[in-house]
Amino acid sequence: MGMSPYYKELRDKVGSGLIFMPSVAAIIRNDIGELLFQNKENGENEKWSLPAGAIEPGEAPAEALVREVWEETGLVVVPSKLLGVFGSNDFRYQYPNGHQVEYNIFLFECAVQSGSLSPIDNETVDLRYFNPKDMPELALPYPKQLFIQREHDELFFQWDAQ
Repeated sequence: MGMSPYYKELRDKVGSGLIFMPSVAAIIRNDIGELLFQNKENGENEKWSLPAGAIEPGEAPAEALVREVWEETGLVVVPSKLLGVFGSNDFRYQYPNGHQVEYNIFLFECAVQSGSLSPIDNETVDLRYFNPKDMPELALPYPKQLFIQREHDELFFQWDAQ
């Protein structure tokens, strides 16, 4: 749905400078284990990403996840597992308009409850399921092992990828 009033007000104060942005991202699989990715390219050369977005003030991470996934994909999901928590310089990003962010991301595995791939917002250009072995290049450096279905319940931290 574009930039929220909270982040717009923050941007009005700090301009394009670096801000921390608490965020959520979703791993959503179809029936054959392919992963859903989103392209927001709009001719601006952005890479593919997971359905994701900012946590708003007063919103719990899981609530933000359900809202963001619905806005960006048209799917109603239920978070089933917290897979990892990410941040630091590796998760800095500059938007095509020059705005800089450093994300702190809660990454959830999700189950689809209803809906169809039909974005509600105007940010999403393409939604597509990919085989984990043939994933597109992503805008953020999520560890590849997160995209392989795992049977254990351990939470993944960035240092686990080293």
